[in-house]
Amino acid sequence: MRDKVADVIEIVRPAIQADGGDINLLDVDEESGVVTVELTGACVSCPASTVTLKAGIERIMKDRVPGVTEVRQPGEDLVETGTIVSL
Repeated sequence: MRDKVADVIEIVRPAIQADGGDINLLDVDEESGVVTVELTGACVSCPASTVTLKAGIERIMKDRVPGVTEVRQPGEDLVETGTIVSL
């Protein structure tokens, strides 16, 4: 699964780099299907980075890699309500 996730990262990377950012793969939890990535560069301060992550990267990742359930950034945690909070 990690290799497939890394392949998708390479597919989306040019679009992110075109906006002055980048994306790094940090972890793939094959048991839960959670992929952790780090958005860097201009993406760090961009208000649209959450939309880019969830509506763009996560959607593409789920479409192309069976078993992926979520894409998140470091510091995000799911609480019992299902709400993502930043720690």
